[in-house]
Amino acid sequence: MHTLVDPLKRALQIRPQGLALIDGDREVTYEELAHRCSLLVGALRHLGAESGSRVAILANNGFQYFEAYLGIPAGGMVVVPLNTRHAMPELVYALKDSGANILITDRSDLGELADVVEHVISLSDRYETILSEAEPAALGEGLAETDLAGLFYTGGTTGASKGVMLTHRNLIANALNWLASVPQTENDRTLVMAPMFHAAGSNGILAAIWQGSLQVPLGTFDPAAVLDLIEKHRINITLGVPSMLAAMAEEQHANPRDTSSLQVLTHGGSPIATEVIRRASSAFPSAQMIEVYGATETSPLATLLGHEETLMDNVLARSCGRAVVGCNITVRDAEGNEVPRGDVGEVVVAGTNIMKGYWNKPEQTAAVLKHGGYWTGDLGYLDPEGYSFLVDRSKDMIVSGGENVYSTEVEDILYRHPAILEAAVFGVPDDKWGEAVHAVVVPRPESPPIDPAELIAFCREHIGGYKVPKGIDIQFEPLPKSGPGKVLKRELRAPFWDGADRAVN
Repeated sequence: MHTLVDPLKRALQIRPQGLALIDGDREVTYEELAHRCSLLVGALRHLGAESGSRVAILANNGFQYFEAYLGIPAGGMVVVPLNTRHAMPELVYALKDSGANILITDRSDLGELADVVEHVISLSDRYETILSEAEPAALGEGLAETDLAGLFYTGGTTGASKGVMLTHRNLIANALNWLASVPQTENDRTLVMAPMFHAAGSNGILAAIWQGSLQVPLGTFDPAAVLDLIEKHRINITLGVPSMLAAMAEEQHANPRDTSSLQVLTHGGSPIATEVIRRASSAFPSAQMIEVYGATETSPLATLLGHEETLMDNVLARSCGRAVVGCNITVRDAEGNEVPRGDVGEVVVAGTNIMKGYWNKPEQTAAVLKHGGYWTGDLGYLDPEGYSFLVDRSKDMIVSGGENVYSTEVEDILYRHPAILEAAVFGVPDDKWGEAVHAVVVPRPESPPIDPAELIAFCREHIGGYKVPKGIDIQFEPLPKSGPGKVLKRELRAPFWDGADRAVN
């Protein structure tokens, strides 16, 4: 049985004075990290947190985020990482839905959030004060691997929003799956540039701690800052979404740094164009490029495609790889039967990394956890050698810059506008973000002429910026529909994806 305390225990055994974190000028050893985690647990208990209490964090990556990510679950509580890109209604919903009563944040203007929770712990001042006044608490006492460790929210303020329940067992399994797939040592230096509020952002964190290696958190993404950190700290592993890799490659080509230390360049979260792989590989020739596929519900790792830079002219370049050690990938029909290799069906992932379920949503949980696995909503097939290929999404979800955007959520906002009769939202290819949010709307006959810019501004008032359509087409004939009346989004998006090298949505 393992919990989140075990990686930290091993690091303390093998490298107590070794550096765990470098955050700007701040250096933290493993001994100090463990002590500060115990102080945080003591401080939270003093504020009334008990086993099972949810504690939220809204902040950019930093050494204190590591303490919260480790310390809160190690103290028997549940960490709730909030998406820094969510709009206020989405953040309020996550806090209320989770029942979190304590918020740790680096934000100064909290607006409504301050009224939702009883305690706000500011990272700029109060955090260090409460740690200095706290009595250290033992880590890991009474923990079971089936205990809930984190609630990771997907979607937004509509019915699509769900708190993914990840247990200690889930997160530990993911770390072991990652270590089995990409062997690492205590000498590794990892740049944590994907946001830690994502399960993907924290993908390798526990694995690195287990090895006692160094991690360098990046507060906000900036390609120049990334390259500077790689050069300064001799980073050899990092993970990002395709848009990050594209920006890094452009910066490296324009203003080269010494990035020869980089050995593993991993990406996931959204489709990647072949040209982005080529550019990134030419910018960072020392690095093996690895594509990973998964979901928050899979903690998140499910498949992996290694040495992607060698596959540009191979059909496998369109694959998302094979199941990682510890996972089982099958493709099934609607009745739950496995389909023959090469036939398209829904991708189903099984393993100890699969979530416990959705917080307080038994019906939605039952809809995706069935027949012994997690039904991803992605349509795809397996080739004879077990490589996975995605061909479409049965869920109406767009992945833009590594962020999940549920089209039904955006449509709900558009329908709130008095001039809109019909709306359909879908993903279109985008060189920077992998996919961009696009909408087609039909105005009401009696409404005055409407400007797409007005609709975009209307959406921006209600949802996070990355969910707002980048483009809106206005048409006056009804949207295409099937016999039962379902909008045929495939027909709407087909012209945009015609000729795209990875039309997965």
